[in-house]
Amino acid sequence: MIREILSTYRPLYATVLVYMLQNTEYQTRPYIAWLHRTKDFSTVIKRRTLDETKVATMLLMYVKLGMLLQITFSVALIYLGITGSLVGGVAYGITLLISYPFVWAYALVLPLVAGRIFIIGPRNRKAIEESRAIFAAHPGLRIAVAGSYGKTSMKELLLTVLSEGRSVAATPANRNVSSSHAYFARKLTGNEDILIIEYGEGAPGDVARMAQITQPTHAVITGLAPAHLDHYKTLEAAGEDIFSVASAVPSGQAYVYGDSPANKPFIKKGYKTYDTDGALGWKVSKVSVKLEGVSFTLTKGKQSLALKSGLVGRHQVGFLAFVAAFALELGLTKAQVTAGLAKTQPFEHRMQPYQLNGAHVIDDTYNGNLEGIRAGTALLHDLKASRKIYVTPGLVDQGNQKEPVHIEVGKLIAAAKPDVVVLMQNSVAGFIQNGLEQGGFKGELRIEENPLEFYTNLSHIVAHGDLVVMQNDWTDNYA
Repeated sequence: MIREILSTYRPLYATVLVYMLQNTEYQTRPYIAWLHRTKDFSTVIKRRTLDETKVATMLLMYVKLGMLLQITFSVALIYLGITGSLVGGVAYGITLLISYPFVWAYALVLPLVAGRIFIIGPRNRKAIEESRAIFAAHPGLRIAVAGSYGKTSMKELLLTVLSEGRSVAATPANRNVSSSHAYFARKLTGNEDILIIEYGEGAPGDVARMAQITQPTHAVITGLAPAHLDHYKTLEAAGEDIFSVASAVPSGQAYVYGDSPANKPFIKKGYKTYDTDGALGWKVSKVSVKLEGVSFTLTKGKQSLALKSGLVGRHQVGFLAFVAAFALELGLTKAQVTAGLAKTQPFEHRMQPYQLNGAHVIDDTYNGNLEGIRAGTALLHDLKASRKIYVTPGLVDQGNQKEPVHIEVGKLIAAAKPDVVVLMQNSVAGFIQNGLEQGGFKGELRIEENPLEFYTNLSHIVAHGDLVVMQNDWTDNYA
């Protein structure tokens, strides 16, 4: 109890507060919720460090200065009370001195709240309204990409391949909310043949609102899996929002990933599906999966294309097949499609392979979902290695599905038959262990108390010939 109280008076307390705010993406509610459930602030920073961005640096200066001023004022009051110049000065001063960690934990969000109300909010609303007109007037095709997972990968694949024969613009990185779309719209020249717009989903109605603003001509829906269930509550609610974009485009111009089981109840007549067997009338055959990438053949009647990609994993074939077939429908030549797919490479922290001390590591630590686990464990099973190691902290944002989802995760890991499984000590580790046991896992299980230390020292753990698959991220704001 005393240690927990003293942790708020440590010199690094201000840094911890800004770190917490940064890791909740500067959102007030999750930050305050994290504050309320934290007892010992000296144990908060475990998995990463404060990213010293301009915003973080300014907030850190603000809270440190505020604390210093409050401490100084407290000391002055105590002094005035002791000298008799101010009645009650000692009591007032001690109260202020003791309370400064509490006061500034909450005062830290004031600049953000004020900024959103008086500056960012009005500016974003104006930009979004302007973007509505820009998108409506744009003569190019507008392709919306939505889904619980795979949307950034799909967007980048479309951008890479379609750019071989068309002028294409796409929303950058994973900037997939309306305010980001608005600033993307401002940079358009109007001469682009194709716009690719990634839609992020966070709460009910998000996707429908984005469709009203960007007015897509085509919709590409990737996969549906448990994600953001703290806001959507159910997978069905998330699916209804994501599939609302399909209703916003003309008939026959909605394309849905058929290998995602959760997509099936939402597929309607007129939607076109794509999967690992093929897309848009093209059939997939001769699939080869290696650490260097995947290769396969597409055939349609007497037509045939031999395609290669730097992406890793059999699950990539459905996306690649669709992009190739879609590009051909839009008028690209076979040579352009072949060249475009050959240029596709793994995206950062998304099935990204690299070598470490003679071991092969596949970094798939960007966020995560159940279908991603399914793909990662299947890849681990398919590839050969002298020793196979699987690493995960589990999945976040699973709502009331936390236990069944993580039991399923454990079963999937067991089915891949790794030699070593490394879990992080957190609220879902026990559920994954349960799933491992149900799946008959016979290998070595390690539970890491310090994830940051584990990842930092990975080079000392792996050996030549090992294959390591690392999936998902678990930030410190999740217990």
